Amino acid sequence: MGKEQVVTLAVLALISGGHLLLEDVPGVGKTLLARALAKSLRAQFKRIQFTADLLPSDISGVTVFSPEDRQFAFRPGPIFANIVLGDEINRATPRTQSSLLEAMEEQSVTVDGVVHSLETPFFVMATQNPVELEGTYALPFAQMDRFMLRLSIGYLERAAEMLMLRAQQSGDPIERLSPVMTCATLVELQAAVRSVAIDDALLGYLVDLVRATRSVDSLEYGASPRGSLDLQRCSQAMALVAGRDYVLPDDIKQSARQVLPHRLISRKGTRSVTLSAKAVIDQILDSVPVPV
Repeated sequence: MGKEQVVTLAVLALISGGHLLLEDVPGVGKTLLARALAKSLRAQFKRIQFTADLLPSDISGVTVFSPEDRQFAFRPGPIFANIVLGDEINRATPRTQSSLLEAMEEQSVTVDGVVHSLETPFFVMATQNPVELEGTYALPFAQMDRFMLRLSIGYLERAAEMLMLRAQQSGDPIERLSPVMTCATLVELQAAVRSVAIDDALLGYLVDLVRATRSVDSLEYGASPRGSLDLQRCSQAMALVAGRDYVLPDDIKQSARQVLPHRLISRKGTRSVTLSAKAVIDQILDSVPVPV
């Protein structure tokens, strides 16, 4: 209710082939958004509740010995799905969190030296609570960089909160959701995003924005080349959603405000908070000339 921009950005991450991190206080609808997006797609959906005792094998799967045929067989874990929801991902240990790295980047997992390919399409949505710090582990920067977008939902406006209360008086609205597309349609959309044209001058503008983050005095590290790829893909998706088959400078600007902030690390060695990181991106957008 009243969070159309957040919903649009979540869909952009989905059709761009990226992954999504939802970070906010409890009770604002992070898990609900993930469930609604998964239910709108006719696909295999798995949810992983991250806890301190969760093991990497609980995610990727294990190889077990079958007494009947006296052979070892692989039992896939919940990561083998089209849409995977990692709830409260920062409650798992760094070792368990890192088990997602290969899956998110390579779309495969390695168990006992054997590589197993994941489903296509493959989309990871993760949620984390930034308030309760006891029993949590900050996401490694390498894993944070693998999320195309990090979104914050925020509290509802008064009118939207009243609409939410009325909508839930007679039941849970998510139970009435039905799929609006299949996996095949999603794959076609992802291919359509890649086919959106982007001029060489705009590619140069995009690269200049990313490179500018690497020369800011207050930052230890700027955006990575993976950030450039995600920025390009998100800009193409924004153009497609707007009904265009070409990218405009405004698509890159809007995408930069969403794709780049969570990839910046301050010189103190701690990841920049969202507000200050976004301020850095705004300054860069004001300073880098737009091609004409």
